[in-house]
Amino acid sequence: MTRRAYAVADVRAAEQELMAALPPGVLMQRAAAGLAAACADLLGGSRGGVYGARVLVLAGSGDNGGDALYAGARLARRGARVEALLLSPDKVHAEGLAALRAAGGREVAAVSAADLVLDGIVGIGGSGGLRPDAADVWHRVQRLDATVVAVDVPSGVGVDDGTVDGEHVDADVTVTFGAYKVGLLAEPAARAAGAVHLVDIGLTDHLPEPSLLALTADDVAESLADVAPGPGDHKYTRGVVGVAAGSAEFTGAGLLATAGASCGLAGMVRYDGPGEVADLVRVRHPEVVVGAGRVQAWVVGSGGGGDARAVLERARGDGVPLVVDADALQHVPAALDVPALLTPHAGELAGVLGVERAEIEAAPLRFARDAAERLGAVVLLKGNRTVITDGDRTYVNTTGTPWLGTAGAGDVLAGLCGALLATLHDPLLAGAVGAWLHGAAATLAGAGGPVVAGEVATALPQVLRELSG
Repeated sequence: MTRRAYAVADVRAAEQELMAALPPGVLMQRAAAGLAAACADLLGGSRGGVYGARVLVLAGSGDNGGDALYAGARLARRGARVEALLLSPDKVHAEGLAALRAAGGREVAAVSAADLVLDGIVGIGGSGGLRPDAADVWHRVQRLDATVVAVDVPSGVGVDDGTVDGEHVDADVTVTFGAYKVGLLAEPAARAAGAVHLVDIGLTDHLPEPSLLALTADDVAESLADVAPGPGDHKYTRGVVGVAAGSAEFTGAGLLATAGASCGLAGMVRYDGPGEVADLVRVRHPEVVVGAGRVQAWVVGSGGGGDARAVLERARGDGVPLVVDADALQHVPAALDVPALLTPHAGELAGVLGVERAEIEAAPLRFARDAAERLGAVVLLKGNRTVITDGDRTYVNTTGTPWLGTAGAGDVLAGLCGALLATLHDPLLAGAVGAWLHGAAATLAGAGGPVVAGEVATALPQVLRELSG
């Protein structure tokens, strides 16, 4: 099922609507029950069970602290030794604290040894980094050998935009309630979330359209099934993708883009580029047609060097959708007149927008959306959590491995997206599905270790076969 992430205002509104139909406190008890169950599972895996486990609850003010305290009470009733450090004693959730005390939990004045720490410092209503007192507590927690579980969101991260501004909690696991929040999927905040576990508290029917989507394997399989060839199809009806990439200086880029396009999704791949690359394509990919001709989508820019502008203009003249990568990105006009998918990394997008790379990396979601709106194109901003957006609808990709940050991997992605664009005819979906497949292929090829770009291309057919099976 597609992961759907929501803005704080939408989650709050859904909670208010649901609470109006339920007895007081029911929603918080649902959250606390799910949180306690997740913590019990973690303790069962790390130390054999809840009984005798040391649990430290970091309770801030408001409902987030209440969720943590109620969950602590449930763990205490199962035999855990639960202690609570209150960061705002005068604003603590009184009922939650009373429940913890009644279950045998106790308050402490400082961080103590623990097997598991519950981060209930700041909830989804917070903004900015941790305040100095909370930051000091977090620094002390970091010295413990403990599993850190964030309650709903890691304290101190940008819940609505995925940014981090100052000190924040880095959790091993985040147990979130009712719906994913944007900051749990979007970088750089997503790095602080660890593994994310969603607890259903009944919000689904009360939520609007999501702010952010993340495809799953089922979503990708469904998209590919929609374009699977039928008995009457042939290579032309299945889509022809043209690759105009590479140069005498960067022959590998053209070869890798062609390899990505030759994953089997398109009925035919046509290479139309420099002779040095064409010769390599004939040897490595004999199924690829070399030379000019009609296509349903173009891939341009990968390793294009000084010819990238001319190649881009020629492809635009065909009036078909484009994947624009690497060297061609700096030549994209202010308004494209054909559907386009742009595939920059942070440095390339910084050049397009005239900002510093660090600014892009600090707020990739915002800058990708800004670029999409400014250029009238879909932007696929490559990164650990690749963002794909048309400025209105936005996907974030959750597959892949850090080893994918390797030379040539982006060229493979561009070719793969071109094949998808020639078949799906939707730049946004082609980018989202392409990023998912690219990450899955890298994970398969690397098997937990290093991977090089050619191996990613080679693994794509196996990933596609597994999805279709």
